[in-house]
Amino acid sequence: MKRNLLFLFAVTALLVGCNSTKEKENEAPKSLGIEQSTKYDLKGYRFEDKDLASANELLTAYKEMKVGDTLEMKVKAKVNSVCQKKGCWMRLDLGEDTESFVRFLDYGFFMPMDLAGSEVLVNGKAYVEETSVEDLKHFAEDAGKSQDEIDAITEPELSYNFLSTGVLIPLKDSK
Repeated sequence: MKRNLLFLFAVTALLVGCNSTKEKENEAPKSLGIEQSTKYDLKGYRFEDKDLASANELLTAYKEMKVGDTLEMKVKAKVNSVCQKKGCWMRLDLGEDTESFVRFLDYGFFMPMDLAGSEVLVNGKAYVEETSVEDLKHFAEDAGKSQDEIDAITEPELSYNFLSTGVLIPLKDSK
């Protein structure tokens, strides 16, 4: 009897596992940087390199947003900095000494740590939020700031953020 129950449990687990694999196959195509086109290195989900907003247009949109507002968009901008521990975030230059802090959907992909100074195409959701002192200190530490600079952070900040579903990094020889 116990053997039959164990067999039934194993077969059920196998069938459930097969179904979840089929569901994942039907999801949007995704690459974690393994696959490349002839023009770009793709990080995250694919998107077209058309109808891109400029960094200045993104800044204008942010200025009109309130905390909690979101806006789906694709933007082309220069990278100011990247997390030097893993590449798990980056900051985009919006002009006017303003940046957008970019994170990646579900912590599912990372940027090359030497990407600062490059232009990238980013797809996702722009939003405005208040960043806590604790998070600001964490980000400063990840960016390699000195302890004095980290200790100087004492107040939360309104920040322009972006949750990216995909990033296209132009290949060096395709420019």
